[in-house]
Amino acid sequence: MVRGDERIDPREQQGSGRPIVLTTDFGLADPYAGVMRGVVLGINPGATVIDLTHQIQPQDLRQAAFVLGTSYRFFPTGSIHVAVVDPGVGTKRRALLLVTPHGSFLAPDNGILSYVVSDYLDQPLEAEGWVALPSSLAAYSLENSRYWLHPVSWTFHGRDIFAPVAAHLTLGVAPEDLGSPVEELVWLAAPQPVTRDNVTRGEVVYADHFGNLVTNIPAGVLEQGGEIQVEVRGRRIAGLVQTFGQGAPGPAGALLALVGSHGYLEVAVRNGSAALTLGAGAGEPVRVTVAP
Repeated sequence: MVRGDERIDPREQQGSGRPIVLTTDFGLADPYAGVMRGVVLGINPGATVIDLTHQIQPQDLRQAAFVLGTSYRFFPTGSIHVAVVDPGVGTKRRALLLVTPHGSFLAPDNGILSYVVSDYLDQPLEAEGWVALPSSLAAYSLENSRYWLHPVSWTFHGRDIFAPVAAHLTLGVAPEDLGSPVEELVWLAAPQPVTRDNVTRGEVVYADHFGNLVTNIPAGVLEQGGEIQVEVRGRRIAGLVQTFGQGAPGPAGALLALVGSHGYLEVAVRNGSAALTLGAGAGEPVRVTVAP
């Protein structure tokens, strides 16, 4: 079901004051991210371009969807997010514009927008496949090549399609001018934590730059009262701390658990890396027990 308390205000979805926010797996060693910025500024020299991150792990759609879905609300209403993690670039996968009450999203139709769309559903879908577009959202297939760069590379749609379309949106081009309306999107089913009695089983979504293991277990699970024990890769952590500095340093890597800035449980090591200490990464099972 749709969350019906939000609707798109067209006045907030057009205009040159809208920042463009880039999220990619391009890294910083190659010119790809910089070239995208150059394309935007070549079309609109007054555009504001912000880098959310270019350090998504290569082709990691789940990490990209999570990072985008937990970050976009910290940007001004009407922001244009360009999310390019695109293993299927050059294939028949669609290029999309998704318009929401909070902002617009340009991305391949490969599931990268799943966390964004889930904010407008009562509950996420459990299976991979397609999700019907909630009535509070609008989406368009990017078919109008008038707003692309030419010639279009088979392998760099971030440069030749997504970046120029974003720039044209800041100049007031209407979403419906970009292509045909879309009624459903590819859905990437993210693993959901499961709670039975006083035990919640989840998993690591990704390891961040510091080696902190970010899980899919939301803070609400940890706020039920009682003693908390976190188990990961055969190690047990008793209780939660509030900050990274509350952990005990040590050569073996003393593990700590806390609610991170995303609002989800994280496992960390003070002045160290939980990912290296445990040899763990995305998909690692995590168990939380809340004692009565």
